[in-house]
Amino acid sequence: MGPMSGGSSWTMLRSIQNAERVTQHRLSRGTTRRILRFARPYRRDIAVFLVTVVLAAVIGVATPVLAGHVVNAITGGGPDAGSTVVRLALSIAVLAIADAFLSLAQRWYSARIGEGIILDLRTRVYDHVQRMPLQFFTRTQTGALVSRLNNDVTGAQRAFTSTLSGVVSNVIQLVLTAAVMFSLSWQITALSLVMLPLFIIPARRVGKRLAEITRESYNLDAKMNATMTERFNVSGALLVKLFGRPEAEAARFGERAQRVRDIGVQQAMFSRTFFVAMLLVASLAQALTYGLGGWLAVTGSVTAGTVVTLALLLTRLYGPLTALSNVRVDVMSALVSFDRVFEVLDLRPGIEEKPGAAAIPHGAGRLEFRDVHFRYPSADEVSLATLEDVSALDRTENAPVLRGVDFTVEPGQMVALVGPSGAGKSTTSMLVSRVYDATEGSVLVGGVDVRDATLDSLRDTIGVVTQDSHLFHETIAENLRYARPGATDEQMWEALRGAQVADLVRSLPDGLDTVVGERGYRFSGGEKQRIAIARLLLKQPSIVILDEATAHLDSESEAAVQRALAAALTGRTALVIAHRLSTVREADLILVLDDGRIVERGRHPDLVAAGGLYAELYRTQFADSTPLTPDVEPVILPIPTPIEP
Repeated sequence: MGPMSGGSSWTMLRSIQNAERVTQHRLSRGTTRRILRFARPYRRDIAVFLVTVVLAAVIGVATPVLAGHVVNAITGGGPDAGSTVVRLALSIAVLAIADAFLSLAQRWYSARIGEGIILDLRTRVYDHVQRMPLQFFTRTQTGALVSRLNNDVTGAQRAFTSTLSGVVSNVIQLVLTAAVMFSLSWQITALSLVMLPLFIIPARRVGKRLAEITRESYNLDAKMNATMTERFNVSGALLVKLFGRPEAEAARFGERAQRVRDIGVQQAMFSRTFFVAMLLVASLAQALTYGLGGWLAVTGSVTAGTVVTLALLLTRLYGPLTALSNVRVDVMSALVSFDRVFEVLDLRPGIEEKPGAAAIPHGAGRLEFRDVHFRYPSADEVSLATLEDVSALDRTENAPVLRGVDFTVEPGQMVALVGPSGAGKSTTSMLVSRVYDATEGSVLVGGVDVRDATLDSLRDTIGVVTQDSHLFHETIAENLRYARPGATDEQMWEALRGAQVADLVRSLPDGLDTVVGERGYRFSGGEKQRIAIARLLLKQPSIVILDEATAHLDSESEAAVQRALAAALTGRTALVIAHRLSTVREADLILVLDDGRIVERGRHPDLVAAGGLYAELYRTQFADSTPLTPDVEPVILPIPTPIEP
């Protein structure tokens, strides 16, 4: 082994780089106590792991001592010298074998503990994030959130593996080594330690500069990755192609990549300088040990074996000393990572199921809003400043979006919500499926307040089709089974036929196993909507919410989607949010929303005749269009067949 092990050198370097960042972070109260509770399931594994660390440290000190005895036996001579040397050599071999097995055991327990903690943390954070309100995702930087699941979780598990084992091993090794060295020769030991400050003081200055370079490198890498992420998704790639700027994009990316290269060269040289300086100082200390020790051995003050033992022990002294000089930073780094994970876990989920929640009756079709008020939560209620990359969150309370909304949709009815942009139409639909909860008032499905209902029964009862129905980058079958995991192939084909898209899927080479592409971009808007409708049909909800389901589609695609919707609405209660008023002319009831209030309600002819906001919206849409004739009819959603409550 060289004067300094690479692991110890890298540990110290990393500590110096992290020193400023972690010491400035303020830990939340109770973080350490929560970590210990979190580690409780692994307490036996941790205990065994620490035993292997202690034994390995003892062997690390015992081996140089035995090597010194070998030298003394050789130089001392005598009739038993040969057998003594062989016996000592066998002892060293046994210790080496034991050390090898301990190393394997240590690694196994370290991996078991570390990977177990990573699994627990990641699954808990992922599950928690899934339950956060939608506004959390609109405010949060996706990259920052993913970093919590990757970098911070990995940093947190390091507390129980490298940091814990490093502290215990280094303390034991340092105490044993120093005790043995001082017992052999305090003069040589003291002289060998004189070189340590000559390394640590300059190393901290080099480390600070290296930390600045590393920080700039991370920032540049993040910007470069952000550029790639934005340009490599479908929308970004399309924008680049439409505006014809691939050369400019390549040049811009090249400049950032060159800076990353330059930073990489500087970082490599500073790192190498750091390691070379560490090795040099340790080697000089070893040279001093040989010099003074050799002189004392020649004068008869110490034996030759003692000099060899001291020189070997010195290699095991500098590592622990340098590592422990930064132990506070190492421990703080692990605690900070845990604290950042706990920050996310401490965010309150937007929607939670009440204890003793009631199931909504199967097939329930009645929907009721009773004096519903709603405002979106403020930033400090749903997010973290570190996830938004801001210094402080906005604590301003948002203005109300809904103000006393009252209406009832009877089983089998189709009720339409219309109104200008920002009136609160989509927000109203989100309260039904509990994407958000009403601030005041109540929303009832089948006579049960949605806040008192089980989430599973609510999801089974409500089906939603939005204007931009999302498809995961998976197969068509996997996207369909997202609504009904146990669906058979025949059930999926039946849903596809009902959604008027079975022929298209059957024409694909891989059929149901066709990968839809990122966000479903391999399909047109109308095709994607019909696959989403098939997903809804497979779910078989009793209440359907259509949120601008035919918006942004051309006439042909809209007609195909409307035919698919006819199957989706048959026998079901429907709440339709529409911008195109032609699609809701035959609704049983039209509710006109404006500034969060229902300002008009009635059927199409009555509202047009009343001359209010609906009539104004209707005239605005058809003022410049060709008058309707029997040959040019608007696309009209069918009236669902009523079902029994």
